[in-house]
Amino acid sequence: MNGLKLWYSRPALGWSQGLPIGNGRLGAVIHGGIEKEIWSMTEITYWSGQEESLDNYSNDKSDIEEMRKHFFEGNYKQGEELAKLALQPKKRNFGTNLPLCDLILRFDNHGENLRRELNLDNAIAAITYQSNGNSYKREAFTSHVDGIMASHLWSEQASGISFTLEMDNKSGDFITSLPEEGTILFTGKATETMHSDGSCGVISTGIVKVVAKGGTIVNADGNVVLKNADEAWIYFSAATDYGRSDESWSQECLIQMEKAISKGYVRIKEDHITDYRQLYSRVSLELGESSLESLPTDERIKLLMDGKINDPQLFALFYQYGRYLTISGSRSDSPLPMHLQGIWNDGEANRMQWSCDYHLDINTQMNYYPTEASNLAECHLPLMRFIERLSVAGRSAAQSFYGCEGWVAHVFTNAWGFASPGWETSWGLNVTGGLWLATHLREHYEFGLSHEFLKEMAYPVMKEAVVFYLDYMTVHPKYGWLVTGPSNSPENSFYPMGGKEGEHHLSMGPTMDQVLVRDLFEFCLKSAELLDTDADLQERLKRAIALLPPLQVGKRGQLQEWLEDYGEAQPDHRHLSHLFSLYPGNQVTVDGTPELSAAARKTLEYRMSRETLEDVEFTLAAIAACFARLRDGENAHKQLTYLIGRLCFDNLLTYSKAGIAGAQTNIFVIDGNFGGTAAIAEMLLQSHAGAIDLLPALPEQWHTGKVKGLRVKGNAEIDLIWEYGELVQATIKAFSSGGTVLRYRDRTVSMTLEPSGVYRIDKHLRIQNE
Repeated sequence: MNGLKLWYSRPALGWSQGLPIGNGRLGAVIHGGIEKEIWSMTEITYWSGQEESLDNYSNDKSDIEEMRKHFFEGNYKQGEELAKLALQPKKRNFGTNLPLCDLILRFDNHGENLRRELNLDNAIAAITYQSNGNSYKREAFTSHVDGIMASHLWSEQASGISFTLEMDNKSGDFITSLPEEGTILFTGKATETMHSDGSCGVISTGIVKVVAKGGTIVNADGNVVLKNADEAWIYFSAATDYGRSDESWSQECLIQMEKAISKGYVRIKEDHITDYRQLYSRVSLELGESSLESLPTDERIKLLMDGKINDPQLFALFYQYGRYLTISGSRSDSPLPMHLQGIWNDGEANRMQWSCDYHLDINTQMNYYPTEASNLAECHLPLMRFIERLSVAGRSAAQSFYGCEGWVAHVFTNAWGFASPGWETSWGLNVTGGLWLATHLREHYEFGLSHEFLKEMAYPVMKEAVVFYLDYMTVHPKYGWLVTGPSNSPENSFYPMGGKEGEHHLSMGPTMDQVLVRDLFEFCLKSAELLDTDADLQERLKRAIALLPPLQVGKRGQLQEWLEDYGEAQPDHRHLSHLFSLYPGNQVTVDGTPELSAAARKTLEYRMSRETLEDVEFTLAAIAACFARLRDGENAHKQLTYLIGRLCFDNLLTYSKAGIAGAQTNIFVIDGNFGGTAAIAEMLLQSHAGAIDLLPALPEQWHTGKVKGLRVKGNAEIDLIWEYGELVQATIKAFSSGGTVLRYRDRTVSMTLEPSGVYRIDKHLRIQNE
């Protein structure tokens, strides 16, 4: 254990300074200080909205062909008008994740020497202070083992713990009752009127229990009042009816609470730490000595923002914080994957037009970018199951909107399996949004090499996507290429004639679509061959792959974002979706496609040169990862410095800046945390395009360090030690057999891995087997 902590010497004045904890379903952000503490509670399935049918849509292929004809003829205006009529559903009861409630603790005593901290080694948030010469401590965590949140409060002074506990609902219908001293029961319904009609949503029930040693507990004015206890414990449990067809769910939180009280706090805490560390302790990271670790985290962020320090361990803290958030937000049995704000919710995103949902044009995907490489494969499983369910729901969308077999999903989805286009074609007709999400099935397989997973989940889901695209795509009359469309390049727009007139959003064969479809076809062909199945489909895929468009370089030397070399209507746009081909994809590589690699760099340089670049959290994280793939550690480090120093709240959670995409204030969006975590790993170790690259983008600021337990494709783990910018030793632990190419700088060597094999490699790539 390396003792990494977020810590602060001042109270948390609001949510954005609070400390997040979670168990993959239940979340809390703890903020406040000595006299008042607030727990902002959330539950991953607490959604407004409902599942809805697509009865109003029955397009057939002739409708799609009619609008395509106009796009092929260059009549974008008429094509987009037809698309609005046929492919732009009305917004109905889409819904959003909502905050559950606030627990508010009010204390009588004042104090000094405050310290708030979140210990990443044990996933416990704590606050300590002194009052009248006595020390006080409060700690809290959410247990995955027991399914509850638990807190312990104590002091050196006998009878020193007194507080009032009250509940405040955050949204929808909410009713509390106090059936006995120290107990609050609550029921709620997730309703709102921004993203649904205000009547439909998930129902919740929960219980709060206060237990004390000494003192008195009474209920007064709807609150729980504790007086003069030696120590106290608070337990919180909640459940919802999401996905449940019987009433047994309503008793789950009561059963959990009864078991927790019987088990006792000490055992609950011990089991929590053991369970958490089974995941967290797999990876350790040191990026160099930081003399500033003794400073509060918010002060370190400010010094980094001002460009006054080199604080390599702050980047290590950010990396391990990303892993902590993954473990806290997504466990193997989580009922849903992480949404726009993970499992937490500040109440801001769901008040906006975007909602706190599953965006499928980078945000949800980025939430899981670091999961495999950071050795948390189990945490990927909720997304795997979600994709499988979405593929079932997406069959109706494929048939209703396109008259096609297979499945499709577009720019966003929700807890109910929404797969339709968005309600505005300028951004909602991203026809490969679901496919982008489904690439995580391939990633999970390629890292773990589970034949069963490939056969039972990854291949069947991806195969049905193949069925859709083979049915849906058409041959471009001018080029003879097989293309998608009409479709968006996510949320971006263009000038067809290359000038600055006639802005449009839809076209045939955007680059992003073509990259994803090529990856899909090639993966499914390889998988079908491996599984020895679907011989006819294999032949169809071979013919289709031969017809797919190549990646192209535009007249400015950039990687083209569209099939044609259109003019960019928004050259400072936050989305760079076509660079999926560089990261996280690998159709563009420094060694394999040097011309395209140079074009990708040019694209990045053009974006970064714009004074009005929409530098939101996911953009900076994606740019950092792209530079890592280009083996440019200095530029990757520069982007991460900006991300941490200027796009993080005091609690190191990333945000989307006010004034961009309709945001009226800085709004917490968690993808920047995960994208930044993934970028740091990419700088140290890469495994793609059949090779393992050691220290490919090591910046000068991290000249000495070590990492243990990173995972690579092919089911292996790697430890690295380096000094003064030079590799000292790499250790590979293999869990499956297979061949790979090992690369360090300009040296490469082929090697064969065997199960249980341990290989030590020096900077000359000399290999020693153990």
